Amino acid sequence: MLVAVDVLYDESIPQARAAGVGFLRWDQATPDQEEVRTFESFAGYQPGQFYLRELPCVLPLLEAFPDARCVVVDGYVDLGPGRPGLGRHLYDALGERAANLTVVGVAKTSFHGAPGREVFRGDSKRPLFVTSTGPIDEAAAWVKQMAGPHRMPTLLKRVDRLTRGD
Repeated sequence: MLVAVDVLYDESIPQARAAGVGFLRWDQATPDQEEVRTFESFAGYQPGQFYLRELPCVLPLLEAFPDARCVVVDGYVDLGPGRPGLGRHLYDALGERAANLTVVGVAKTSFHGAPGREVFRGDSKRPLFVTSTGPIDEAAAWVKQMAGPHRMPTLLKRVDRLTRGD
């Protein structure tokens, strides 16, 4: 199964909501599985330490997807040489489970030095920035073929809406 995950924080409550959608093919428009978890506590924001907030929410969420072979995160796998991003921290945290798994990062904004590919979708003139623990050209092709006519693939929009409670 392929899985896309995202996390949203509400500092006013405080509460975090992690969501995941599972799907079998890159080109499908509707998920086969949806999961949402709510967390009553989470780490405070620390510049450059984004993963400290995300991992404690994403790791328990992924337990609902035991056969995941690829996880798509909102952000970067690597930020540059020797600079792991959320995706790399997730891959490392998965330990032995990561041996048969690829993590793909899909970011909406560029990060100077990140070793990724620009992917243009639909009529958008703005790319998505794709990074991966596996072959980058393959990951970029996967994101390019995801369903949806716009810049953001349909299932990535769906997981974002689930974090917002839609």
